[in-house]
Amino acid sequence: MGVGGSLEYLSDLIGSGGHKHKKKKQLQTVELKVRMDCDGCELKVKKALSSLSGVKSVEINRKQQKVSVTGYVEPNKVLKKAKSTGKRAEIWPYVPYNLVAQPYMAPAYDKKAPPGYVRKVENTATTTGTMTRYEDPYTAMFSDENPNACSVM
Repeated sequence: MGVGGSLEYLSDLIGSGGHKHKKKKQLQTVELKVRMDCDGCELKVKKALSSLSGVKSVEINRKQQKVSVTGYVEPNKVLKKAKSTGKRAEIWPYVPYNLVAQPYMAPAYDKKAPPGYVRKVENTATTTGTMTRYEDPYTAMFSDENPNACSVM
């Protein structure tokens, strides 16, 4: 911690009377799925979310029904404000399909998902219980970790 950091720390202590102050919120992006049909709906949602304190930007993709709010905000407050507009809103439930082990299984696949996305599931291996890992026998045969491996190389 340099001289500037030390002075800042001391000024914070003196200014707050020695009491610790609230932790500052971190800059984050909150993604929501909000049902919007027209320009009026889009404007209503954008206006409501922009009025929240700490919001830096609001981006809306009406085709995907996706709203991205960037700023020093809490996800629950953003969701509550979006619901107050009368629109159906939820935290963005989708992830790119290449991040899911089995994207076309029942819990992950969703017909309403935007192209390239599937529903976010925690872990399909624990829910199904039948998923087994298949190892290629040829890679195991020549593996350095296999004590009985062929040493042709």
